Amino acid sequence: MKLKKNDLIELTIDKMAFGGKGIARIDGFVLFVRGAVPGDRVIAKVLKKKKDYAEAAIVELLAPSRDRIEAPCPYFGYCGGCQWQHVGYERQLFFKREVVKESLEHIGGLKNIAVCNTLPSENIFSYRNKMEFSFSDRRWLLPHEFQGVKANGKTALGLHVPGTYSKVIDLDACLLQEVTGNRILNEVKRYVTESGIPVYGLKNHLGFWRFLTIRYSRAFDEWMVNIVTSENRPETIRPLADMLCDRIGDVKTVLNNITKRKASVAVGEQEVIYAGKGYIEDMIGPFRFQISANSFFQTNTPAAEKLCQKVKDYAELAGSETVLDLYSGTGTIPIFISKKVRSVTGIEISRDAILNAEKNCDENGIHNCNFICGDIREKISSITYRPDVLIIDPPRAGMHKDVLAQVMTLLPEKIVYVSCNPASLARDLERIVKDYELIEVQPVDMFPHTYHIEAVAKLRLRNK
Repeated sequence: MKLKKNDLIELTIDKMAFGGKGIARIDGFVLFVRGAVPGDRVIAKVLKKKKDYAEAAIVELLAPSRDRIEAPCPYFGYCGGCQWQHVGYERQLFFKREVVKESLEHIGGLKNIAVCNTLPSENIFSYRNKMEFSFSDRRWLLPHEFQGVKANGKTALGLHVPGTYSKVIDLDACLLQEVTGNRILNEVKRYVTESGIPVYGLKNHLGFWRFLTIRYSRAFDEWMVNIVTSENRPETIRPLADMLCDRIGDVKTVLNNITKRKASVAVGEQEVIYAGKGYIEDMIGPFRFQISANSFFQTNTPAAEKLCQKVKDYAELAGSETVLDLYSGTGTIPIFISKKVRSVTGIEISRDAILNAEKNCDENGIHNCNFICGDIREKISSITYRPDVLIIDPPRAGMHKDVLAQVMTLLPEKIVYVSCNPASLARDLERIVKDYELIEVQPVDMFPHTYHIEAVAKLRLRNK
């Protein structure tokens, strides 16, 4: 059967793909269907046709899957924050495990691997400790808002329409953050609207208000508010900071990051603190971490503890090990395992991350962690010993082939690989298993209602 763009076709969805789309097949030809759930029977419209696959969207739901539920968020389906709110949570966990398994099999060629049931998140809503909202002078209207209203000139503060940079949905609340975070969102929006100062245009690059980033410490019930603007105007920001601290007592620090760069990145070249210390603190297990406006910290704190604990379990530490941690970031994993090892060396390319890691070690009285700043391809040669345990936690793209080749010459007895991308995990493991036995893989759900999944792989050196 030949398909072309705009064709309408009846489909039954049989799988879920990494990326959140449902998969259907016609005579072996694959279609990825937005918003579909395995078990759905739908009429879908072909949006894009390629040689090996097509992309489609649901036009009519003929028979819903038994796994389909009513999404509680009114913005679901339009906003890019969630993809799976219409799927029951237990089934989300199942689909995430299946995505990891299939990636290992089809990309890595790894058959019959023990992939454990996905570790669930403690909270499936209100779990994010950081939310980043964008200002726009071109509010994206939802279907029920049209009624002759023009989006142009309407201020928006919210999240982007998926796959776009200039389309922002104006939000009253996001269910992924705590209720207080939504109060902050609305107080800032009201102040900005009443200020009469224009928000930043994502196309013309004119205007003042750019981003609102909110961070939350679950351990200490403290909030940080970072307002990102295009220039320094203390006479505008100070009253906002005072208002937030007065009206919302849990707001402990307010900052203003100032950036003149056109890139849509909520980080400033200059930072001004208007209230508090300029940071908040949170806990992962028994360890305390300082979180500044632009520092990295795992977004789901309780799930991050589960992840770190699984790394610790897979490393099977006795207390005498030397550990090498590649892509060590702000030191979360080294600090978490520090009490059970002789020493940990972390390698990380970001100078700011290294400074945060060293500060976090000082904060927790830890003296057996040290960090090397630089590109792993250049710095791995400085490791002149054979580590007992190697921990790898690379970015989404996985390990550079040159790094992987150098790593394999170290031949540690044990490797623990942490991944946020099943595809790159499978690709890298395909090379590693030539020398190592893949014992098992543990998916960990850090991001309920999204397709994102973390996975921890346990490997042991083969006997030669």
